[in-house]
Amino acid sequence: MSVDFGRLITAMVTPFDSQLQIDWPQVGRLIDYLIEEQQSDSLVVCGTTGESPTLTEEEKLQLFDYAVKHAKGRCKIIAGTGSYDTGHTIHLSREAEKLGVDALLLVAPYYNRPSQEGLYQHYKAVAESVSLPVILYNVPGRTGVNITAETTVRLSQIPNIAATKDCTDTDQITQILHGARPGFVVYSGDDSMTLPALSVGAHGIISVSSHVIGKEMKTMIDLYLQGCVREAAELNRKLHPIFKGMFECPHRVPSPAPVKFALNYRGMNVGGLRLPLVNVTEEEGRFIAALFD
Repeated sequence: MSVDFGRLITAMVTPFDSQLQIDWPQVGRLIDYLIEEQQSDSLVVCGTTGESPTLTEEEKLQLFDYAVKHAKGRCKIIAGTGSYDTGHTIHLSREAEKLGVDALLLVAPYYNRPSQEGLYQHYKAVAESVSLPVILYNVPGRTGVNITAETTVRLSQIPNIAATKDCTDTDQITQILHGARPGFVVYSGDDSMTLPALSVGAHGIISVSSHVIGKEMKTMIDLYLQGCVREAAELNRKLHPIFKGMFECPHRVPSPAPVKFALNYRGMNVGGLRLPLVNVTEEEGRFIAALFD
């Protein structure tokens, strides 16, 4: 199975109101903004950036349903349904499929840190339980486990495992692309690696920074694909402080706190964060604001 999710995918934040409940009107405004102004080709709903660990199952299903109906085919909706429990991942993935999402993003099981064989069997079981395209999500810094290139290549042979979001480095991305079946695509999961990843054959980026500089990132990707490498590299250098600032402001701050501040600062009110995440400090807020002033 080969499906084109586009080059620029935004891992969407979840807007909250003053009581930290989902702000449904703002969810709609954010979807419109990301599609129309920031040029996102697809949206990940209820991923890590959407604060999935603190969303209930009911909230996740409501968000999937709302996003599908509000997007109306203007972009693909990718549901974040992964967890450290294979059985629950299968259940949530099947429910998301019923709601009409276009694909699933499945984070590697975290905390219990399975072996490579355990990872393979987990993903195989979930993929075989649905007919949707599946995107693997490898983020060792958060999960404590790396889906190795060898395991990713092995998983790529499963027909509906269509892609991976890999947050490692260009070495691993290169190894995956060298061994994976034809049509299997790799997305970088690290904004600052967008251009380097493209240079070794990645298809695009699943991004946080695209909430605020999506148009510019799309331009950079297009310049590179058109062969304007010098211009793409120059734009990458200009965007790099924002890529880093969405995670380090000036100290390392868990996402999505920085990008939620940036959106609020720029007039797209998405509210605060649910505990155990907290809003950025005043110092961190000044640092982020200076990136856009």
